[in-house]
Amino acid sequence: MCGKTDMRKGIEGLATLIQDSFKFNPYGDSIFLFSGWSKDRYKCLYFDGDGLAMLYKRLDSRKLQRPKNEKEVRNLSQQELRWLLEGLSIQQPKAIPQSSKGVC
Repeated sequence: MCGKTDMRKGIEGLATLIQDSFKFNPYGDSIFLFSGWSKDRYKCLYFDGDGLAMLYKRLDSRKLQRPKNEKEVRNLSQQELRWLLEGLSIQQPKAIPQSSKGVC
């Protein structure tokens, strides 16, 4: 997710945006987040195994912390995604950082 998206777009419009503008496969194993001018609402598009699904959420008291430009776009861990969807920053300074598997 980067920048502002026309929130009038539905599943087909967002899937086309993912394919044409970002060159990603909307039917892959990814979740795509979109927000408009107002950062208090977002749409989430994902493939659930038999079709594309869309979630629409409006935050009551917080704003979505989204990347400001393409250089800030990155893959998120499940925890970072949860923070983002709760209106929190994905950089939580007091959080215990994830370690590599098998490191003692």
